[in-house]
Amino acid sequence: MSLSVKTIRARWYATGGQDPLFAAIDGANCPSLPQREEASHSLLLNKGLFRIARPWPPRAADGSVIEPEFDLQVISDPTGCNLDPKYGLSGKDAAVSVYRRPRPVANMKYMLSLPHGVTPHEYFMYNDKSLLPTDPDTGEFVSVQLMSDGRLPTLRGQATDAGSTHLEMIAKLTKEELRQIEAFEGAIYVAQSFSNQAGELHGPSTPPGLGPEALRDGPPGELGNNPVNRVFGTFEMWLNPRNNGAALHSPQEAFRASIARGANVFFDKRFFIKDVGVYNDKGLGNPFKRSCASGCHNTVLTGMDLAPGFMDLGLNNWPWNRREDLPLFKATCHADAVPQSYLGRVIYTHDPGRALVTGKCRDIGASMTQQMRGLAARAPYFMGGAADTLREMVDFYDRRFNIGYTEQEKQDLVNFMSVL
Repeated sequence: MSLSVKTIRARWYATGGQDPLFAAIDGANCPSLPQREEASHSLLLNKGLFRIARPWPPRAADGSVIEPEFDLQVISDPTGCNLDPKYGLSGKDAAVSVYRRPRPVANMKYMLSLPHGVTPHEYFMYNDKSLLPTDPDTGEFVSVQLMSDGRLPTLRGQATDAGSTHLEMIAKLTKEELRQIEAFEGAIYVAQSFSNQAGELHGPSTPPGLGPEALRDGPPGELGNNPVNRVFGTFEMWLNPRNNGAALHSPQEAFRASIARGANVFFDKRFFIKDVGVYNDKGLGNPFKRSCASGCHNTVLTGMDLAPGFMDLGLNNWPWNRREDLPLFKATCHADAVPQSYLGRVIYTHDPGRALVTGKCRDIGASMTQQMRGLAARAPYFMGGAADTLREMVDFYDRRFNIGYTEQEKQDLVNFMSVL
């Protein structure tokens, strides 16, 4: 229930670019470009990125205008959409076009659950201590894990918005249709179930956290950042299955041992997390020493951030990540705004992220951590498709935080993530 570039390209060639996937409004680099030409859909065909048009200035849930804390200037516009006279920042309905990967429609009980395993309190909060939003239908607090920028916290809200914007439906979805969509999405559990190298990933003698059944039966909203309650459970049965110090006798056993070593790197290898906006500046310290599992990927069975909270890892903002295929904006924060903690008041960004929802300077480039299931089937990775392979993903983190992974640790991590 997600999309890989391989699947997208197969649909393009099978339909001559006429599949609804390539609709002008979101499947093209800009709706004004000539359709059914590969160049007009290059971001979708090469990086799996859909066009997301966000109103400028931002709008609140009730449609009212949010006065942004920063001015936005287009520095580079390779798709032509942000300077387009109709669809761009100066158009009649001013909008910012950014380009993002779709998040998987799966494991929704984890995406929508409020966190357990934290100190009881009357109100649920983001990691910056501000209140979480509430469900407009029930008034109950809701998680913000559903979308990368958290703009729509419920499945009903997301489906309604997708119907009117991406599908351009004339009539709104009915309450019964929304109920059916919500029930369908809530019943889908996704995880890798078979590996060509490791074999079956569920059943006897396999790690308990692998396979879709583990997600179907597992508890949502639990913190798993310690040796007792590891995020994806134990992999020890694959580390040395003969348990006698003998060499591994088959390629499958050797690959499984690599997966187990990668799990231990993910769980235990600590490094300094530094200069992450809306993360290090929340009382954690800068730098803050943690492993992948005890830092940003600490939710049991999914590897999201339990907090919940947004953060700027550098995937959208300079200097950490520079892209020639994406638009580049210069965000200049107002003098009275709280600045972005580590990039200041002038920020160059390919996607302002959460700031397009809140209008806040400190949120520029921040996005929500994604779940880590079914990774092998849905390349490329990160919100903007910055990593074409799992190895590129590992290399990004290694560079970003000066981790110093060995070549063996990198390969073991890739093998580990390939079976999630």
